[in-house]
Amino acid sequence: MTHRQKRSGAGRALLTFLTAFGALAGAALTGAAPAAAVRGDTRIAPGVTYEQFDIHAAKGVTHAHVLSVDLRNPKVRLGLLYPGAVAARETVSGLADTQGAVGGVNGDFFNITETQHPGVEATGASVGPAIARGGVLKAAVPDGQRFGPALPAGTSTKDVFGVGADRRARLDSLALAGSVRTPEGQLPLGGLNQYALPVGSVGAFTSDWGSVSRVRATCGTDTDRAAPCSADTYEVTVRDGRVVSSADTPGSGPIARGSTVLVGREAGAQQLRKFYAGERVAVRHRLVASASGVPYRFALGGYPVLADGQQLPGLDNRTAAVRSAVGIADGGRRVFLLALDGAVEYRTGLTIAEVADIMRQLGSVDAFSLDGGGSSTLVARAPGAAAVTVRNHPAGGAERPVPNGIGVFSAP
Repeated sequence: MTHRQKRSGAGRALLTFLTAFGALAGAALTGAAPAAAVRGDTRIAPGVTYEQFDIHAAKGVTHAHVLSVDLRNPKVRLGLLYPGAVAARETVSGLADTQGAVGGVNGDFFNITETQHPGVEATGASVGPAIARGGVLKAAVPDGQRFGPALPAGTSTKDVFGVGADRRARLDSLALAGSVRTPEGQLPLGGLNQYALPVGSVGAFTSDWGSVSRVRATCGTDTDRAAPCSADTYEVTVRDGRVVSSADTPGSGPIARGSTVLVGREAGAQQLRKFYAGERVAVRHRLVASASGVPYRFALGGYPVLADGQQLPGLDNRTAAVRSAVGIADGGRRVFLLALDGAVEYRTGLTIAEVADIMRQLGSVDAFSLDGGGSSTLVARAPGAAAVTVRNHPAGGAERPVPNGIGVFSAP
């Protein structure tokens, strides 16, 4: 049985793959944009369609899976898929079914391993900011602490894809603004539920973090993820606005609602050592958007590859891989979720520059790269089904647990 026959047996519609823009050899020789085949689609829910098609790219034929989401339909919305904690992971299909999504794609890059810091637990937490149901979950790690391919010039870990209270999708940048106030003065807040804190800073961890150890937050530097863990750390727990405990090293375990754990490294640790039991402490934090004054209902990290219909300068056009991405069209009223297939015959994938071109061919004006490789997963319900189906073949042979994703929700 062939790869495509297996799809038919699973009840997935086959498409007719007709070359639209020329042969693979021509594209490889001329450096032309990858050519998508003529496409068809399947209705998943009101305002939501699914399609799949071949792409003739420079390194070979790959296969794309796309959800098109019409946010003009009042029954449709996008939201953050996540396991209920920042430092936790679950498969995209598990997240979608648990939260009642009709479709979705994997999200941000994340702290997947800690081979450079023996004995330190990998947190599984994502790189960039995250907002769910209008609530801030976390802020971005320093650029030098991120996992994933090199960032394009002019971008940072603060970049997000999100949907505002106006139901329009957009790309933006979200920076942390926060403080730690005591009767003796005020400290700037350097992080919120992050697996890596800036050198010399104080970071806040809330119940949204989860139960994973906070030691990783004090490892590496702002420019070198592999740098040793700090030898100068301190932790203070604040409950109901007062200091209740302290420790020389960051701890682990769930954080009670109403409590905040402050973790300091270097100069931040020295400041926290001045706190005393019973002292009044007020911790404030919010994410500030650089491009939009509209509050975000949901947002997650990655990095932009297409802006105003143009590729960002210097996008990599050499390294091809299995990728995921999200695109924006029609003034933020239409969104495309894309994941490439990781089956062996398609695993050459696309370069980042080719991803930008394909998102533009789909109709996107702006586009945003998400985590790829073994993380790339797109799920969608078949009409009438109670659970989603994984539509692509994950490159690792099975779904990889991820920290978050973009969920597509449809009201009855």
